[in-house]
Amino acid sequence: MAKEHALLSTEIVNRGVESSGPDAGSPTFSVRVRRRLPDFLQSVNLKYVKLGYHYMISHGIYLMTLPVLVVIFGAEIGSLTKEELWQKVWDEASYDLATVLAFFAVLVFTISLYITSRPRPVYLIDFACYLPPEENKVSKEEFITLARKSGKFDEASLAFQSRILQSSGLGDETYMPQSVFAPGVNCATMKEGRAETSQAMFAALDELFEKCRVRPKDVSVLVVNCSLFNPTPSLSAMIVNHYKMRGNILSYNLGGMGCSAGIISVDLARDMLQANPGGYAVVVSTEAVSFTWYGGKRRSMLIPNCFFRSGCSAVLLSNRRRDFRRAKYSLEHIVRTHKGADERSFRSVYQEEDEERIKGLSISRDLLEVGGHALKANITTLGPLVLPFSEQLLFFAALLYRHFFPSKQSKASPPASTSAPYIPDYKRAFEHFCMHAASREVLDHLQRNLDLTDANLEASRAVLHRFGNTSSSSIWYELAYLESKGKVRAGDRVWQLAFGSGFKCNSAVWRAVRRVRKPTRSPWLGSIDRYPIGN
Repeated sequence: MAKEHALLSTEIVNRGVESSGPDAGSPTFSVRVRRRLPDFLQSVNLKYVKLGYHYMISHGIYLMTLPVLVVIFGAEIGSLTKEELWQKVWDEASYDLATVLAFFAVLVFTISLYITSRPRPVYLIDFACYLPPEENKVSKEEFITLARKSGKFDEASLAFQSRILQSSGLGDETYMPQSVFAPGVNCATMKEGRAETSQAMFAALDELFEKCRVRPKDVSVLVVNCSLFNPTPSLSAMIVNHYKMRGNILSYNLGGMGCSAGIISVDLARDMLQANPGGYAVVVSTEAVSFTWYGGKRRSMLIPNCFFRSGCSAVLLSNRRRDFRRAKYSLEHIVRTHKGADERSFRSVYQEEDEERIKGLSISRDLLEVGGHALKANITTLGPLVLPFSEQLLFFAALLYRHFFPSKQSKASPPASTSAPYIPDYKRAFEHFCMHAASREVLDHLQRNLDLTDANLEASRAVLHRFGNTSSSSIWYELAYLESKGKVRAGDRVWQLAFGSGFKCNSAVWRAVRRVRKPTRSPWLGSIDRYPIGN
């Protein structure tokens, strides 16, 4: 019971002055009880730590043997003087031509096998983010006004959305398609969905191809992700048709995978490039806001209306070694976590119809808790791959101590601070953080549990305020923010972390191969100087 109580937070909400009834004219208040993210400091699952070290060892064992061989060979050679070594070579060397040729043949074969079997590095050449037109810009006040004029909501639903917006962290310059506010009309039509997604995707791709000086016919892999809008033909087919791409292109369309689908798409594109080396891959991440819009009365389904906004990103990847000179980043790690086996996690973000058969996206009260468990599993697996050795040593030693000498406190009593495991300092592993801008509350919990600074989450909070929750493309708006501020230097590591329905949590780690100059084309042009804003 105490453990369950620790996951709850309370908040007193002023609901204004009662307008009718026996208490008319009196101020009214309500107590809101919410689940908070689980405290990462109190529990770390050992199996995820083992998984992270398995990843590290499976890729590092070959490199670990090389220094050992060098030390042994060096010790043998070091015991001889220069004259002794030269005499030993001439005295014992065999001048059999067959032996010499066999030796060089084995050497060439070994080097060739190593080069061909080693996975090629994947480079990020450049990326582009969609800036919607000015007529789609909607402030929080205009949102409520237009929603009221649409006639789809009663006053209680409007008041609820207004309260959510005030604490959401969104600013007054986010973008939404005007079709969602059309009175008495279902905005989630195939025509509106195609119009919305094609406008965003084609604008982002036009900019990407122009910036990278790449022809659409040069692209060999295309991956598109959009969670809720999945027409036939697919969105990837729409792109192939619009740009008249090659007939043998490997195209994929991912649907229903939530806000973390952008990293999943990058992972798929990487695998396709490794299987088909020497080409370009384009990853497009977007969401159709008209299909996330809900015009009913159920409050759990009204929440997405307040957060989701228009956005799209297009990324160009390559594993051609000659592209290293013009690439911005190289992909180092991708770690994916899926909690779909747990029923609460599976239903935490769920598309369904309400009592009036109005379709919408339902957000569970358990979302923060299940999201916290997914985040904890993901970052625990990621730690051994990216953390400095000193941090790993402290963390692993504390974890073993906690595992073999567990606390003898009763389950009802809160754990002492001394029994909490050592949580590594992820600020020592990364210079930049691009964490999915879901809401202000989620970012607050992440900052507290991971001990991040305001500067670490500056990009995430700026994107949430300027563009809202743009779903799977939000992490690319955050990277665009860092570039527009001129913060990315050669060797810097960037951590992209996103989570979404299923429930999934995914991480991607990039390393800047050169200093990234301020871009001449960016969605932040004209507004970058206004950020960061005061809390």
